[in-house]
Amino acid sequence: MALTDEQLERYSRHITLKEIGVRGQKKLLAAKVLIIGAGGLGAPTAMYLAAAGVGTIGIADCDNVELSNLQRQIIHTTNDVGKSKVQSAAEAIKALNPDVTVKNYHEYVNSKNIANMIADYDFIIDGADNFPTKFLINDACVLGHKPFCHAGILRFEGQLMTYVPDKSPCYRCIFEAPPPKDAVPSCREAGVIGAMAGIIGSMQALEAVKYITGQGELLTGSMLIFDGLKMEWRKIKLPKRVPTCPICGDNPTITEVFDEEQQTCSLG
Repeated sequence: MALTDEQLERYSRHITLKEIGVRGQKKLLAAKVLIIGAGGLGAPTAMYLAAAGVGTIGIADCDNVELSNLQRQIIHTTNDVGKSKVQSAAEAIKALNPDVTVKNYHEYVNSKNIANMIADYDFIIDGADNFPTKFLINDACVLGHKPFCHAGILRFEGQLMTYVPDKSPCYRCIFEAPPPKDAVPSCREAGVIGAMAGIIGSMQALEAVKYITGQGELLTGSMLIFDGLKMEWRKIKLPKRVPTCPICGDNPTITEVFDEEQQTCSLG
C-alpha cells in the first residue's frame, strides 16, 4: 500500500521520525484500536490516535454527553450535549481525519459482549471510570490474549500501565480484586482536574502507537504515577510474574469473564 500525496503531507512529522517513517505509518493505518469509554481518558486518546492515522478506531460507551462532561472530555462540544458519546466521538474523529474508520458500540460493556467486541482489535484502551469494568477489561484481554493500556485518574493524580500477553503482569497481578463498593470515591464525588485526563489519556495513545510500530519501551512491568499538584512522576517497578494471580498465574481460578457487579452506564 503506497501512501497518497495527501497522506505523505498529513503524516509528514511522523514520517520524518526514524522510529516511524513510512513503514511505521503504514502499520498505524492498518491497525485497529478499541477504546472502551469515550469519557475523560477515552476522549484525548481517541483524538491523538485519529490524528496519528490509526486506521480503525472502535469506541464503546453507552452514555450520552452531559454538560458536566465538557470540562475534561475534549472530544465533545456544547452542541453535542444529549447525543450519544459514541456518535459525538465518531463525528469529531471523522472531522479530524477522514482516513479513519470508526466503529461505534453504543452499548453497556459487560461479560456477554466484551469478548466479541475486542476480538478484531490489535490493542485495547481502558478508558473506564469504575473498577468492575476495569477488571472486566483486564480479564477479557488476558483470556483473549490482547494487549491493553490501563489508566485511572482522580483529583490531581493519574496512573497507567500496559499489559502485553506473556510479557508482563496483568491488572489482577497488582490489584487482585476491586475494592469494596464506595471505598474509593468516583470522579463525580471527588472531582478531577480536566487537564489530568489529557495528560494520562495522551500517554495511553502513545503506548498504543509504540506497540503498533514496535518502537520504544512500553509500560510493561511498570506503573507510572503522576501527581499534578507536585508535578512529580513516579515509575514503580512491578513484579515480572505473579504465580498466584487468579487469572494469569500458575493455577488460575478465573477461566471466563464475569461481571463483578452491576454498574451504571458511565465510562468516564
